[in-house]
Order: sequence, then C-alpha cells, then structure tokens
Amino acid sequence: MNAAIFANSKASSKSSYERRLVADDAPMNDTRVVLVRHGESFATVERFIGGPRSCRGLTNHGKLQAKALGERLSRTNELVVDAVVSSGYPRARQTAEIFAPLIGHHELEIREGFGEHDPGPDCDGMTFDDFVARHGRPDFNGDPHAVMFPGGETLAQFHDRVIAAFRELERDYRGKTVIVTCHGGTIDGLLRHCLQSPSTGRFEVFTKNCSITELVRPRENIWRLIRYNDHAHLSTVAPKTAGA
Repeated sequence: MNAAIFANSKASSKSSYERRLVADDAPMNDTRVVLVRHGESFATVERFIGGPRSCRGLTNHGKLQAKALGERLSRTNELVVDAVVSSGYPRARQTAEIFAPLIGHHELEIREGFGEHDPGPDCDGMTFDDFVARHGRPDFNGDPHAVMFPGGETLAQFHDRVIAAFRELERDYRGKTVIVTCHGGTIDGLLRHCLQSPSTGRFEVFTKNCSITELVRPRENIWRLIRYNDHAHLSTVAPKTAGA
C-alpha cells in the first residue's frame, strides 16, 4: 500500500484538509499561492462596471464574508502564510484588511498587476444595462484580442498583465506561501495560465466571493491545483435579507 494512502487511512481524527495534505506529495516548502476572491462588492450588487476608478469597495455582507474567511483560517491553521498581497482595488484591499489581521498579518502589500480586467475610463462606472445598450453584451469566450471595452484592456492584455504579476510574485516569494486577494477575472486568467489553456473558451469558472483557490509548484514550471472555490466558511455568514 502506498505510504501516503496508509497514513491517510490512519488519520481519521484529523480534518479532511489535513488528511488530504498527507496524501499530497507536493513539497510543503515550495511556492504556494492562495488566491482569494474579494467579498461581495457594491459593483456586483448595483450591477455597474466596477473598474479601478469607480470601485466603492465591499458591502456590509462582503465584510462579513471576509471576516468569516479570517476566522476560519485562524481556527484551522490550514495555511502557514508568509505574506498577504492584494490588488489595488478597494474591494480587494478591504477584504484583505479584514481577514489578514485575524491570521497575524498587519502589513498588506499592494500589487496593481492583480487587478480586475480594466474597462478603461469611458466604461468604468457605467451600469451593465447601459453598457449593453450602447456596446452590446461582451463576449468573454470570443477573440481575446478583440476590443471588449472601448478604451479598455482586451482580454489578451488583461491576461498578459496578470501573468506577469504572477511570475513576479513567484520570483519574489519562492519557497513561500502567499495569499493574493484579487478578482474573479484574475483567478480565471491565472487558472488558464497554470493549466495551459487558451485565454478564452474551453471551460468557464464561477469563483465565489471570499473563496479559496490554492496552487502549489512542486517543481520548476509546473503548477498543481490543490483546491478551487473552497467557500465552506461562508456557511457561517447569515443569508442576506430582502432589501439588505
């Protein structure tokens, strides 16, 4: 019997996450990047294009989600975190500012490269309905080089920026565990990069607010997806009431 599987069968008293790590042969001292999507934002609730110029941060519900994440990580000690990084968007930064102190991190490093798809100054802040009426519904599965937001980034430009930020992070935190608080589009782009998938098409992911997506590099130029969209902690957050 494989030693890791045998050890796993003997670890019934441990949490499911701890049991899974026993069977995971990825070196624990190698680079580990944990992607956290921000909490619920005003941009999502009010249905406007929340770029870097118009983002107003988290709703009260989003703040509760971020707190639940921090409380979980503090309680389980499932990650030994060396640093917490955030995009510059208020919704990502506020999320990190809430959960990071709960796991002993009071300094936050801002890396603008992990920001969401930039719609440009003309479209930033438009309601989604107004944008569709003027420009049509954006095709996120189409040509990555096509103009999606007039004056904004193409998907290809967005992914190139995010991948460059990821590679820089990998160099700076080699052999460390770092949490990156970012965005759904950012996580989509990084998954496509690590899984060597095209910039659009093939698959879709719907990353939940304040969920955990974990990547580990067991050897050079290889990334392993350990978990995606882990949001078990959100069960502790009371559901929103009508009109809230």
